Amino acid sequence: MTTEPRRLRNYIAGEFRDAADGRTTEIVNPVTGEAYATAPLSGAADVDAAMAAAAAAFPHWRDLVPAERQKVLLKIADAFEARAEDLVATESENTGKPLALTRSEEVPPMVDQIRFFAGAARMLEGRSAGEYMEGMTSIIRREPVGVCAQVAPWNYPMMMAVWKFAPALAAGNTVVLKPSDTTPASTVLIAEIIDGVLEELGHPKGIFNVLCGDRETGRLMVEHQVPAMASITGSVRAGMQVAESASRDLKRVHLELGGKAPVVVFEDADLAKAAEDIAVAGFFNAGQDCTAATRVLVHASVHDEFVTALAKAAAETKTGLPDDEDVLYGPLNNDNQLAQVAGFIERLPGHATVETGGHRVGDKGFFYAPTVVTGLKQDDEIVQKEVFGPVITVQSFTDEDQAVEYANGVEYALASSVWTKDHARAMRMSKALDFGCVWINTHIPLVAEMPHGGFKKSGYGKDLSAYGFEDYTRIKHVMTSLG
Repeated sequence: MTTEPRRLRNYIAGEFRDAADGRTTEIVNPVTGEAYATAPLSGAADVDAAMAAAAAAFPHWRDLVPAERQKVLLKIADAFEARAEDLVATESENTGKPLALTRSEEVPPMVDQIRFFAGAARMLEGRSAGEYMEGMTSIIRREPVGVCAQVAPWNYPMMMAVWKFAPALAAGNTVVLKPSDTTPASTVLIAEIIDGVLEELGHPKGIFNVLCGDRETGRLMVEHQVPAMASITGSVRAGMQVAESASRDLKRVHLELGGKAPVVVFEDADLAKAAEDIAVAGFFNAGQDCTAATRVLVHASVHDEFVTALAKAAAETKTGLPDDEDVLYGPLNNDNQLAQVAGFIERLPGHATVETGGHRVGDKGFFYAPTVVTGLKQDDEIVQKEVFGPVITVQSFTDEDQAVEYANGVEYALASSVWTKDHARAMRMSKALDFGCVWINTHIPLVAEMPHGGFKKSGYGKDLSAYGFEDYTRIKHVMTSLG
């Protein structure tokens, strides 16, 4: 007996709907490689409907005092907590992630981030009123930008949805959110949860809308005349396409794109601890994280010792099924991603050495072994390009200047870390590293109060923090005559 695939639907103006033309795509569970659901393949009519709903709801949402928007967000956070197990189960099926880690490492931060932005809604500040011309008083108004077209990625579908909608709603905007075409399930569940909150509190449901679909759906959203802002977390290629599309009518753009984080290990670091921590930060979520610790630069004098420790930590790292509490990560997200990761290893130059891993795990699903590659040169493909898989590369350097040169010598600039006991050196490196985040003697922790975002081809704009909140507002000068 075959099981009928679950049918996911768009969420537009408080209604769960199929695509207007009935088209669907299959959603594959990466643990099994088999389809378990279908989702709408939204087209122009669906985008029009979602944008119209968000535009209609905007005046009501914009004009609420911040305390009222805060109440909604706090209710949403409470509802996330109440539905935590549903969110965990759905996200695990969505992505193949370990249940235990999704429960401990994703749901609590998501709830905290929603609550942070609920509070931030009441803390927007600007210059005080003042007289800068005789007989005139100037004041600054900070206002929401309007309807936001938002596109979330497949590596953290549930958490990235929160990073998108929470600051946008807190600031008074309305939202049309598109999850990745491979991972829509948890975003549709989020729509169900938010629907209940809006119903309970009596607000228009067009405040928050979800459209399932592919790249073409995303393009239609970005190019639509209604949104005032386009926000995407995704690849550099996708970000460049969004920026180009948005430029046609000068939409505001918020881009969080790829990364190739350097992890600079000096000779005085605690090598054993660094190796263990870097392995976790490199392999967590199968390395499918733009801040992952994937590019280690280690001082030549301790290179061999560190590689031995890192290879051991990698070999002891487990990948496996979601209900196994001993695994650090599950499968890669899709068959294309598995092929991409495997391709980097297959194309390694002759001077490279695979210390451990470098192969697929099993013949079912999209699992890949934790991998460490050494002997690499700065211009090697695997050093320069984002692998987005459980692969850590290792290079050696001879002095601080060379470490900085190698670290900054890629087109990405999102995150980095420095491992040393020398405080002055850590401070010099944090200044010299051209990345949006520098961790010292750690790698990958994030908190709601601090900004996340990069430079160069890692994009622009910030997620999280008051800085990210401000990206969803615009500044208006009001001048009044005192005469």
